[in-house]
Amino acid sequence: MPAGFDLLNLPADFVPRAYDYFKAARAASPACPNSDGSFVLTRYDDIVQVYRDPGLWSSDKQAAFKPKFGDSPLFEHHTTSLVFRDAPDHTRIRKLFQHAFTRKALAALESRIEALVDEYLDRLEDQGGMEIVGEFSFKLPVEVVCDMLGVPAGDRILIRDWALLILGALEPTITDRQFQEGCRAVEDFKAYLREQMALRRRNPAARREGEILSDLMDAEEDGARLTELELLHQCIFLLNAGHETSTNMLSHGVHEFLRNPGEIRRLIDAPALIDSAVEEVLRYQAPIQINNRRALAPANVGGAAIPAGATVHLMLGAANRDPAQFPDPDRFDIARRPNRHLSFGLGVHICAGNALARLEAKIAFQKLFDRFPGLTLAAPPVLASRIRFREVTELKVSL
Repeated sequence: MPAGFDLLNLPADFVPRAYDYFKAARAASPACPNSDGSFVLTRYDDIVQVYRDPGLWSSDKQAAFKPKFGDSPLFEHHTTSLVFRDAPDHTRIRKLFQHAFTRKALAALESRIEALVDEYLDRLEDQGGMEIVGEFSFKLPVEVVCDMLGVPAGDRILIRDWALLILGALEPTITDRQFQEGCRAVEDFKAYLREQMALRRRNPAARREGEILSDLMDAEEDGARLTELELLHQCIFLLNAGHETSTNMLSHGVHEFLRNPGEIRRLIDAPALIDSAVEEVLRYQAPIQINNRRALAPANVGGAAIPAGATVHLMLGAANRDPAQFPDPDRFDIARRPNRHLSFGLGVHICAGNALARLEAKIAFQKLFDRFPGLTLAAPPVLASRIRFREVTELKVSL
């Protein structure tokens, strides 16, 4: 196993053997160089150091994305989205839609999530089996986030297609076709949201209480509103991020439980383990594997010198399996405590929707295995050839 890897020239077996490559890189160097002058970080403490110093490590991606995207819709989206903005813009925008994820707002969603999960499990029982990704782990979070934003039920399949194309463009390398399709998806998504906004302006009765799209259209922070462009791209970001991470989390969670049936029995015997079980799913298979920061000044990470302007790639999947932080890190243990994984990030950019994702997972796993403790894999899972997002594309189960 090579001691390091270049994100721009990955070996063919990287995705199925990612954790082996992470282990080798973590042992070899605190900062493994890439061919473009960027660095890969794989150690837990080093990544935490970066997360905790946003004044030194920038999330702004204009310099990084300009060579890749040029003056394109993809560049516009990925440099306007909340996740790729620094303070003060990040602080201002986050405050405007943070209320959507308050304890009160999540409590109002709980019964809807339970009803959706019950509906999917009824279908599983009727069919005797299920393709989990398409019929369960994708449907649940996309239904919830579309409810929150006010997307009509008949339009929701569009969201998955657009999201895959837009988020897929964040992979370290993309083809010209992926670039063109991603740009078209951004424009189509913006046109769709403009239609939804126009509908609400013409017909105020179309607005629902607590609906994020309507709330963001009216929201102010210190007398300032989102510009139309900011509003469009925050909604796209919320729709994309709001289901992509959760879909991957649910798919991997079902798979890891089925690979470890003893953990299903532990959960059934001790339902109070559901909170730590969700955290272990998130640690064991980080839904987002890579985050990035740019050094605003010369920096030192784990003894490695990083020049000003250099990008560091934070390999969350590697940090979550660092034995210096997690004893026996390759063991799936639903009672693991403490479990300070980095799957939702850390610091000012911690995932705004992390509480919603956790709620969806708690309800989904508890109901699934309470009702079907003997669920089994019908075929090995299929992993997507994606690096930034660790995605299961197909997971067939049987009763």
